[in-house]
Amino acid sequence: MTPLAHLLALPVRAYRLLLSPWLGHSCRYQPTCSAYALEALEKHGGLKGGWLAARRIGRCHPWGGSGYDPVPDKKK
Repeated sequence: MTPLAHLLALPVRAYRLLLSPWLGHSCRYQPTCSAYALEALEKHGGLKGGWLAARRIGRCHPWGGSGYDPVPDKKK
């Protein structure tokens, strides 16, 4: 994982540790938005992974979709 990806993963990990247990399971997608963000940062690095995570969180609202939405594979 790149240094930028590590930095961007810190608030996601803090959310999973501190807030997520209190909020319960409320994510509309599978995997959860926080798991998606960590996987996107690991697979794609800070810039593209951060963009994918932000885009996913932006789609997570009552009028958005739901269901299985995996992190896209890295193009070769």
